[in-house]
Amino acid sequence: MGVSRVFVSGLGAVSPAGWGVAVLGQALDKDEPIPAKSLPRPGWEKPLQVRPVPEPPGRQEFLSHPRLRRAGAMAQHTVAAALEALGGAGGSARVGVVVSMLAGVVTYTRRFYEEVLRDPATASPVIFPETVFNAPASHLAAYLGSTAPNCTLVGDEGMFLQGLALAAQWLEEKEVEACVVIGVEEMDWLVPDALRLFSRQATYSSGAGAIYLTKNSEGARAELAAVTDSFSMTLAQNRLAAARNARAQLPLEAPGELLCASARNLPRSDAAENAAWQDWTGSRLRPKAVLGEAFAASAAWQCVAACDAIRRHGFAAANVSVVGANQQAIGARFTNAELFS
Repeated sequence: MGVSRVFVSGLGAVSPAGWGVAVLGQALDKDEPIPAKSLPRPGWEKPLQVRPVPEPPGRQEFLSHPRLRRAGAMAQHTVAAALEALGGAGGSARVGVVVSMLAGVVTYTRRFYEEVLRDPATASPVIFPETVFNAPASHLAAYLGSTAPNCTLVGDEGMFLQGLALAAQWLEEKEVEACVVIGVEEMDWLVPDALRLFSRQATYSSGAGAIYLTKNSEGARAELAAVTDSFSMTLAQNRLAAARNARAQLPLEAPGELLCASARNLPRSDAAENAAWQDWTGSRLRPKAVLGEAFAASAAWQCVAACDAIRRHGFAAANVSVVGANQQAIGARFTNAELFS
């Protein structure tokens, strides 16, 4: 879908590189995989290898909010990334919230069911609210004081881009004055253990990325120019066909433009996307190759990295390609707001 004058007014990130967009950009500029760490897997002697979010540099002030005192890492990372993206804008009743995820709030869900299996009579009711998919979005809206539309999209990486399209629609229809879109995943042994069943070479990571969208061009980092249709992976349309169809809706390579791809430097899993974009010979970014596989958070990091590269390196535009784990191929295009204003 084409997008009518929607601007990227802020970016936020929590990733294995650290807390903030600046350290994310530094890690991607270095273009070296962040070292993996061991995560114990119950019942196994050999641990899983993952790339978790490091400890924050200090106590995060937002954690004193009543809604966040018991919240898990997923909600904390959601709020941290969103607040960085919002910058000095602060909370508002008219700020919409869109959160995307695949695995969801696994840690508290696992803890709750462990307690249920151990003794249903003593399973903590305090934990249960944190097991629902929309808990992070609810916590963020409560922190911001927002009564605007609030939506959680559950699916593969492509849902983050669908979230951008939904936010743009809300802005166009004046449902919101601004909208923050977040992709987030958290670290728990269940997720990397499941990932290895499909890709033993992939390294799971966690964190969040956020993009703050408005209709205000003043000081904007980039403009959201387009989000492609979503092309489902089906028996009639395999992974390669879906990737090619999404790619066909984005412009051909032009001087001074960037491709931010979802490839992980794993030939088998990257084959469809690499084939779809084989005509692109210019600059590329592959955040997953540096940060690891974090599903919805990875797609968010791609978009954050694309907009950050436009700002820091002066690219005229950036195409984002997301070939999801099992659901869809989709793309987005960001342009330099200063060049195309």
